[in-house]
Amino acid sequence: MLRIRQIVFVVRDLAATSRQLAELLALDPPYRDPGVAEFGIDNAVYAFGDQFIELISPIKDGTAAGRHLERRGEGGYMLILQTDDFDRDRARIRALGVRTVWEKELSDIRAMHLHPKDIGGAIVSIDQPVPAASWRWGGPWRRQDGRRGDQRVVAVTVEASRPREMAQRWAQVLEPNAVLSAEGEEVMGLTQGSIGFVPDGGCGEGLAGWTWEVADLASVRRAARDQGLAVEGDRIKLFGALVTLTQR
Repeated sequence: MLRIRQIVFVVRDLAATSRQLAELLALDPPYRDPGVAEFGIDNAVYAFGDQFIELISPIKDGTAAGRHLERRGEGGYMLILQTDDFDRDRARIRALGVRTVWEKELSDIRAMHLHPKDIGGAIVSIDQPVPAASWRWGGPWRRQDGRRGDQRVVAVTVEASRPREMAQRWAQVLEPNAVLSAEGEEVMGLTQGSIGFVPDGGCGEGLAGWTWEVADLASVRRAARDQGLAVEGDRIKLFGALVTLTQR
């Protein structure tokens, strides 16, 4: 089982974008994880249903996040998937020769960041929290009340120079035999959610968009317009990524 548990944007102005995201989605205050300082970044992590939206920004020179900003600008940076069998996935990943750039084993979570050059597109992390409903990276979090507690990230879009090849590689590494085509897009299904692969739009390979199910679509659309974001139907341009909104 793999499910989308956390998505990550890289941004230049963490304070401003944090306020903007919180206002857009009416989110509770974020968790600030001191542990990310080892990567030379600062962050803000927002609970979104039982998933998480993280904003990161470099605070030192020479960081991977900083290089991403130079190469692609603000936008999608990392995808964190939750597994129900870390040992199984790690064994498969190692057998395929995929390197990791970071690994951590704690009493309540195990995690490994896969080398983006070995799968293409982005940094992907495979994590197994214990218990499964917990999530250390979100701090002392709680689901919001009412319908906002059921909001969720349902899909991820990755730009690739060769979408079919990248989709096949991700499926081989993450979910064998999960690749299928849908309306001209290569789509990899997860236990919860999906990952689509589309042609590179000119900025190089990377995470280009998300689909979010929100509690009040009209309110989010209105807030996006009030913030001066580019809004086209139920799509908004947010921190360099295209976000498609659907009603939960």
